[in-house]
Amino acid sequence: MLRFGLFGTGHWAAETHAAAIDAHPRAELTGVWGRDREKAAALAGRHGVPVFDDVDALIEACDAIAVALPPDVQADIAVRAASAGRHLLLDKPLALSLADADRVVAAADASGVASVVFFTQRYHPNVTGFLAATAAAGGWQHARATMFASIYQPGNPYGNSQWRRDRGALWDIGPHALSLILPVLGRVSRVAAMDGPSGLVHLLLTHDGGATSTMSLTLDSPPEAVTRDFVFFGENGTETVPPGDGSVLAAFGTAIDQLLEEIDAGTRDHRCDVRFGREVVAVLDAAETARAEGRTVTIPG
Repeated sequence: MLRFGLFGTGHWAAETHAAAIDAHPRAELTGVWGRDREKAAALAGRHGVPVFDDVDALIEACDAIAVALPPDVQADIAVRAASAGRHLLLDKPLALSLADADRVVAAADASGVASVVFFTQRYHPNVTGFLAATAAAGGWQHARATMFASIYQPGNPYGNSQWRRDRGALWDIGPHALSLILPVLGRVSRVAAMDGPSGLVHLLLTHDGGATSTMSLTLDSPPEAVTRDFVFFGENGTETVPPGDGSVLAAFGTAIDQLLEEIDAGTRDHRCDVRFGREVVAVLDAAETARAEGRTVTIPG
């Protein structure tokens, strides 16, 4: 059994991470840590496990960590866990700065731990199969991603998330868009960005090999305009990425499966590991500079 320490107490931690770990035949929850001890104790009590007041004590008590915290908090905990030899099941984005993402990658590389970053769509088998077939077909010249979410409506569990309010759609749902575009078009080399109304941010990306992509993202769309649309354009026409055909719980269970496969096989080359997470942060970081300074930013190769 892989013993997980859970860091986080919010809706995502409780209803996805904790629930999926509890349901997995080869995983067990060993404890919960949170910035709000009362919430941590309530979640731990729900699952009959201890609440921990000390980050390092929970790291010591587990084999792997699962993190559902703001990305800047996640990065520090991930570095401490990796340095202690604990495997990593992290959320997107990996961090809120390229420097922090680099620290996580360096710690994971130095200790040789397995890592998986939970870009939700990448753990639905139908999406994985689509991306593999589309990448193999080749000849793609452009991709368009439109993600209009509306999280600030009454009752939305993520509407009060301060880091989402501070960083917006670029950092919250931008990673999801990039996780679907990068496997087909490859590494991003240049980024331009522009803001629009209602928290909109628009990105124009150039990829290695010359293909381009555009991303339009917001967390504050009018409810009637909520949209999710990913289309690839190329020599053989167009292809639209399907929505994932499973539940979020099933996807997180798949992420646990794949972390276990990495551990069992001794491999450290998962397609959504911390190195891929760092590649995504590099694009987001460049986009932040591009929108602030009104210029195209080149990402070093």
